[in-house]
Amino acid sequence: MDDWVIWLVLAVVLGVAEIFTLTAALGLLGGAALLTTVAAAIGLPVPLQLVVFTISSVAGLVVLRPIVARRHIRQPPLRRFGVEALVGKTAYAVTEVTGRAGRVRIGGEEWSARAYDETLVIPEGAAVDVMQIEGATALVYPRE
Repeated sequence: MDDWVIWLVLAVVLGVAEIFTLTAALGLLGGAALLTTVAAAIGLPVPLQLVVFTISSVAGLVVLRPIVARRHIRQPPLRRFGVEALVGKTAYAVTEVTGRAGRVRIGGEEWSARAYDETLVIPEGAAVDVMQIEGATALVYPRE
């Protein structure tokens, strides 16, 4: 069997393995095997084919992989939406808020509320921070 066929089979096997692992390392090694396939097809002897594979593998793993990894590290922060986006916002007590009941206005919407610390009584009109949302009830804590 010709050398280039062996390198081509190795490139395909590494490419398929990359699909299952998603590490980019096996894909880069598959690319190096593909370059070596070309080198073998033009008639380079086996020792030079190994040199081509080694140089292209090292170049891929040392140069290209950090670039790909950096791209994944610099992803934008996850955006909160829905009721989770309300956590941390400022609200205003529409009625007195206790550990059992109350009403607050969060961004123009009126919500049922309870004090985050059940021993607190928050007077009407006080500014509060939304600490958590439980169902349709905001758990709030008075602003300092």
